[in-house]
Amino acid sequence: MIAAAGPAAGRPVDAATTALAQQVRTAAAEGRSLRIRGGDSKAFYGAATASDTELDTRLLCGILDYEPSELVLTARAGTPLVEIEQALAERGQMLGFEPPRFSSATTLGGVVAAGLSGPARPFRGSARDFVLGVELVNGHGEVLRFGGQVMKNVAGYDVSRLQCGALGTLGVLTRVSLRVVPRPAREATLSWPAERAEAAARMVALQAKPWPTTGLAHVGNRLYQRVSGSAAAIDDAVRRLAPERVEETGGPWDDLRDHAPGVLGDAAAGRVAWRLALPPAAPDPDGYACTVVDWGGALRWVAAAAGDGAALASFAARHGGHAQAFRGAVEAHFATPPPALAALMQRVKQAFDPARVFNPGRLYPWL
Repeated sequence: MIAAAGPAAGRPVDAATTALAQQVRTAAAEGRSLRIRGGDSKAFYGAATASDTELDTRLLCGILDYEPSELVLTARAGTPLVEIEQALAERGQMLGFEPPRFSSATTLGGVVAAGLSGPARPFRGSARDFVLGVELVNGHGEVLRFGGQVMKNVAGYDVSRLQCGALGTLGVLTRVSLRVVPRPAREATLSWPAERAEAAARMVALQAKPWPTTGLAHVGNRLYQRVSGSAAAIDDAVRRLAPERVEETGGPWDDLRDHAPGVLGDAAAGRVAWRLALPPAAPDPDGYACTVVDWGGALRWVAAAAGDGAALASFAARHGGHAQAFRGAVEAHFATPPPALAALMQRVKQAFDPARVFNPGRLYPWL
């Protein structure tokens, strides 16, 4: 059963949301579909939708409530991510899951809909771990609210998290409440020269120890470890780990977070950046070079041809993971889920958007 807060009540719906809901009702009545558009910084992610009619969320802009002492922020879905990060930085806080900043136009709604997380994901949590509540418009044009603005308010909590990674196929987000975290007192990047096999073993070993790690990656034959915390904790890590190099600022973290095309190895013409999620101890796929390894070995990037998707997906499945095409021209970006999961996804879609108004085909042709 899906816990839901139900139709919006107890708090007025703003004019921009009301207008957006009317657009959805009109489209549903006329049998038209809609392509949800925020900052459009992730237009490359997933398949093109079957609709050429845009539903623009950028009028849904602004931070509605921010309680630094409670570590909670609520903003409209069209609010630029840079605006939210600036407000948090002024109070010494941040988004712990480090969402990618594909451009200055990236919006909060797009961040949640894509569900992507940066280098800190294994150590601080994923995007869905930070979502406390959402307001959305469903395929009937109804304004619904799920979850809340505090961790103990769990009504509709799973529905809020369900929006992470749905790419707008379940509804259009209009506002989001997030948990935020304090910025660490100090941060440093430790690094060592290392070939891929050595780096793989060392990443597994480093994660077995209680270091204050918030990033662990292998880029360009170099192993990088980011440590965050008190000055004493950082000094102790540097002394015990004895890195070849220590940087108080810098490192590959911004490029990894923002999925910089050159770093991910998909800049060559005709190549596709394949994203493999695997257990850290799993081997690399035979015959393919992992251009970048992030998340302590759990996230691997391979630059390969569009036709290599089946082989990479099969390899990932055998090792308890999955593969997807992140950037590049391919027919299917996401591997087809098992039949039972596909049936569940279709039932959820039917509950939220039975007429397939929102982003048809963005995830799968049948969704």
